[in-house]
Amino acid sequence: MHYVIGVVGLLVFLLLAWLPSADRRAAGGKLGRVVILLVVQFALGFLLLRTGAGTAVIRVIRDGFQHILDYAAQGTAFVFGDVAKYGQTPAFLFSVLMPIVFVSALIGILQHIRLLPLIIKYLGLALSWISGFGKVESFNAVASAILGQSEVFISLRGMLDRIPPQRMYTLAASAMSTVSASILGAYMQLIDAKFVITAIVLNLLGVFAVTALINPYPVDPLEDAELLEAESAEARQSRSFFEMLTDYILVGFKVAFTVAAMLIGFIALLAMINGIFAALFNGTTFQDVMGHVFAPLAWLTGIPWHEAADAGRYMGTKLVSNEIVAMQELHQEQGALSGRAQAIVSTYLVSFANFSSIAIIIGAVRSLNERQGLVTAGYGLRLLYSATLVSFISATIVGLLS
Repeated sequence: MHYVIGVVGLLVFLLLAWLPSADRRAAGGKLGRVVILLVVQFALGFLLLRTGAGTAVIRVIRDGFQHILDYAAQGTAFVFGDVAKYGQTPAFLFSVLMPIVFVSALIGILQHIRLLPLIIKYLGLALSWISGFGKVESFNAVASAILGQSEVFISLRGMLDRIPPQRMYTLAASAMSTVSASILGAYMQLIDAKFVITAIVLNLLGVFAVTALINPYPVDPLEDAELLEAESAEARQSRSFFEMLTDYILVGFKVAFTVAAMLIGFIALLAMINGIFAALFNGTTFQDVMGHVFAPLAWLTGIPWHEAADAGRYMGTKLVSNEIVAMQELHQEQGALSGRAQAIVSTYLVSFANFSSIAIIIGAVRSLNERQGLVTAGYGLRLLYSATLVSFISATIVGLLS
């Protein structure tokens, strides 16, 4: 029965992308490409979750990140010593957030030796061929998954002033639908690594399926080439190795403490709102309410109805706070959901689709280009709507494959 519900759910989520479309007639012409994207998503999801080769790939990535976390722990222990532990359990800041600094340094090194741009280029070309979008959008989607939702716009600063509003929407939606490689280690300590990797792959494709419907537009190859040339001219400005390394380490440190500040603020605020709701509504918390609001959507992903409110609680928490708050709650409540529900919720949580991301993306773009920052601000809630639909589609596909 969950297969039928999952297929219906996919159709509903695609319909929800088409209804507010900027051009429904043009969106209808993109349906063939949307079907191709969904087929590729199912194929890659099946490969990662249901085959020995996929399991081996995920194991290599998971083990690789575990080694990185172990190396990062040595740097953390040297600086913080015994302060890094409460009893025998490492504090969240030191075990989950501090490794971001080391991962950021590794990303900088890969960027400096030109390996990362090579990966972005060829993955972007493949993504452009599959999605039918321009190379700018495809390169940006891959770069977003590596650099992060705010840092990726720094790599676009050479072309930022020339990007048309519709293409700017797609770039921002991609940034919000993906996650940063620097924070993958943190995710893998909270939820199963196979759902982290699968969600990243599915979201990369899913964002183009959703934006093809909600924001359809033709791509001019000449405009595409001019924008890429502007970016190449910016990228040719060289920096020394240690200048680059210092910058990336400091960026990683800033990201780690930004996440820490967001967690402190959001968890405290959520606790206060829960307390107020519980006092006013006879023990019913705000998260309980969010669970019931999201329950129908959770059910459409293939989660059984009797678990839908519990699953919707995590989904709602992610939207109003952020993905790490929701992941931490899911991690602390292991066994609260069935295996399939756990898989669906875990996949849904792996993206930056939450209210705070609107401010982060607008701030990042506006700091580089005032005009494009205002354009992005005008799209704020629409971007969040698109990115949330991307998460629902990826989660539904994982539910159908589980």
